[in-house]
Amino acid sequence: MYSHMMVGSNDIERSKKFYDATFAAIGGNPGITDDKGRLIYMHNGGLFLVTKPIDGEGATPGNGMTIGFAMDTTEQADAWHAAGVANGGKAIEDPPGVREGGAMSLYLAYLRDPDGNKLCALKRM
Repeated sequence: MYSHMMVGSNDIERSKKFYDATFAAIGGNPGITDDKGRLIYMHNGGLFLVTKPIDGEGATPGNGMTIGFAMDTTEQADAWHAAGVANGGKAIEDPPGVREGGAMSLYLAYLRDPDGNKLCALKRM
C-alpha cells in the first residue's frame, strides 16, 4: 500500500544536508533535486521526498506523525541516529535501544529533523 512519504521543509539546503547524511549512514545515495526544487531519495524500493509546502505557508511537523525507516542491523540504526544528530537533527525520546511490547522486540532510535518532523529507525529483533 505504501508508495512514498513527503515532508515539508522551510530550508531545503538544510534538509539536504541532514537527509543526505542520514541516508548515507544506511547505504543510501544523496538526494536529487527535481525541477520543482523538491528533494527525492530512493532507497530499498522506497521513495522519500522533501518539499517546501505547495500552498506557500510555512512547513510544520505533523502532530502525532512518525516516519519509520527500516534498518538491517542495530548498528545501522545507531549510525543513522548519530548522522542525524551531527547534521542538525535532535535526539528525542529514550536513547536508541530495544523496546519490548507484547510479543514484539524492536530496536528503535528516534530523531527530529531540522524542521521538527519525527523520524524513527526500526530494526525488528
